[in-house]
Amino acid sequence: MGVQGLASFVEKHPKVYREVQFNRSRLVIDGCNLNYLLYFGSGLDQNHGGEYAAYENLIERFITALRTCEISPYVVLDGGSDVTDKKVETVAKRTEDRVIRGHIAAVSGRQMSVLPRMADLVFRQTLARLQVPVAQCFEEADREIAALAAEWRCPVLSNDSDFYIFDLPGGLLPYTHFHWKKVKQSGSLSFISCRRYYSSSFCIFFGLQPQLLPTFAALAGNDYVKLKVVKWDDFAPPGTETPSRLEGLLCWLKNFEETQEAFEAALVLMGVLNENKREVLQRLHLGMEDYQLRPSSLNRFFLHGVPPEFPALDEEADLVPNWMLLPLTQARLSPHILDVLRLHKMGLGFSIEDETLPSANLISRPVRQVLYGLLLGRRKPNLVDEIDRDGLEVTSIEVKPILTRTSKKLVLSSLHKAELSDRLQVLLEALEVTEESLSLLPPELKLPAAVTCYWLQKAQPTPDRTMLKALLLGMCNRSTLKFTAALHKNSSKQRMDISAAYVFNQWQVSLKHSIHLNQLLGFPLPDPRVAELYQGTLVHKLLHKMRSGEKLKPFLKSDKSSEKMYRSLLSVVLQHQAQNLVLASDDHQRVTASQQQRSTQQQKHFLKDLSIDMQQLFLQHQDEETEKEIKAAMEVQQELRLEEEQLLVRTRYRTKERSNRCRNPELARKEDCRGWDLL
Repeated sequence: MGVQGLASFVEKHPKVYREVQFNRSRLVIDGCNLNYLLYFGSGLDQNHGGEYAAYENLIERFITALRTCEISPYVVLDGGSDVTDKKVETVAKRTEDRVIRGHIAAVSGRQMSVLPRMADLVFRQTLARLQVPVAQCFEEADREIAALAAEWRCPVLSNDSDFYIFDLPGGLLPYTHFHWKKVKQSGSLSFISCRRYYSSSFCIFFGLQPQLLPTFAALAGNDYVKLKVVKWDDFAPPGTETPSRLEGLLCWLKNFEETQEAFEAALVLMGVLNENKREVLQRLHLGMEDYQLRPSSLNRFFLHGVPPEFPALDEEADLVPNWMLLPLTQARLSPHILDVLRLHKMGLGFSIEDETLPSANLISRPVRQVLYGLLLGRRKPNLVDEIDRDGLEVTSIEVKPILTRTSKKLVLSSLHKAELSDRLQVLLEALEVTEESLSLLPPELKLPAAVTCYWLQKAQPTPDRTMLKALLLGMCNRSTLKFTAALHKNSSKQRMDISAAYVFNQWQVSLKHSIHLNQLLGFPLPDPRVAELYQGTLVHKLLHKMRSGEKLKPFLKSDKSSEKMYRSLLSVVLQHQAQNLVLASDDHQRVTASQQQRSTQQQKHFLKDLSIDMQQLFLQHQDEETEKEIKAAMEVQQELRLEEEQLLVRTRYRTKERSNRCRNPELARKEDCRGWDLL
């Protein structure tokens, strides 16, 4: 929601606010608004894919400041899209704007306020780790935030202009004036200096009847109301230097006491014909209704852990299983799941991408199709409209759900009761990896490793090994903030590599949608801590240094655990890539002997290249301390060669056996009979 221009208008009249020293209180926080404000107000990099470790640190400092002042935060997040499509025009415009800003940022290098792909996940995970109470609504959160704050008689923290309209007993604390970075002391008490806004103060200041404040919002134009514009600035007080549209509207509204009377007069100013009056009045009343507070549905959840009832329409009965209500409210399931179930729609979001490149979202479509298959099953119709981009144009593409070998056996209504092994297998089938290939990794690395294997197979263009190393080095370094700062200090500023950024965007997209699938499956693999996995500028600077031939000794020698983690991940990913090459050429029924021989030579060359590549990677840091590292890397390659030889032996044996059976069918039949006798 949002009343156009209201926040900046109020800023020009500071007497509406009260200066306060805020502490020892509950505080209801507009979570989605705070997520944007914290990231964009921090100066953190946006164009290289996100500074997630630094962002996590910022969130921690924010929560620490609140708790130092004995402020109890309650964060409320938006849920699924509005099923009535009241905001369809506004949403479409904002989506188009994001695509254009992403393109401008890619080609110019400017910061265009495009939130990095996984900032929202970092925000949610950090709040969960800090044990901050969080609730995710089933639809847009503004009305729920206002209702909860009204019941608790505590303020709301937000910069959303709609909260200037709600009648909040505890008032609004605009984030712009909430100076949490400078906690102050008064005796033994700590407090945060801020400004508090009350709608009653606004009405007194401008001489407006309080009951007409929602009327003012509807006529001013919000996300729900798009009407023919009236030149309200003509009604501004005489002598005003710069007449304002909102000030003129407020002066005009002073002449009315009732909403209907004001609306009838506004229709005359708009020149609305009699036959259209009913429709326009309906839209105006619709624009007002969300400012009418209802009992809070989140009070019981925050106090007793009871999720709200799902506000389903009649035709949506049993659409969302009861078991999903609690994890949805706890923000342990993506709100996009509700859009798929209720609207058969999925908004994919956008990265910093050049318009000439295909959308990075394409890489994870197979993963999303498995997600859709679990949610919709064999229901008809079951196509999902994915909102994506084609160049600079926002498009809607119909995508068919996929049922894998294992997911065919699962039903959404009882998905939470399915065997863990089955739920894990669905995730692994989507990412095209085996449980065995991940078996040597610690649990927290299994999903990132599986996603990286998937990314190497699917990304276009195919990531080169330098990109892989930069990604894994950044993922494994546990002193991220220190090394990022060191790289900034010791490196000259270079232009962003758009093609590399695009490939890394595909990795982030793959990880994000894999996390959503993992959540729906009840976390068969541990949820990876996103803030530890990707640091945009760090990865790009590592890539630049490696391509420039610089040594990266500090990153390999930072600490033993990081070193071991890096070796393990690199070995697993390279082994998976090598196995895929072997298996791809191991089609016994269609590949001739000469083709097998050529394929064998290709595999040997590939493994030899991997061995040389890893030797060069480690031998560039020639000192005694790296001997163990070199040895470990070579052992991995030896295992790969041994496995290759075993595969080739089995291949030759099976080929020879099939050939003999074809030449002598009677002998084959007798051998089969002897086998049955033994059984």
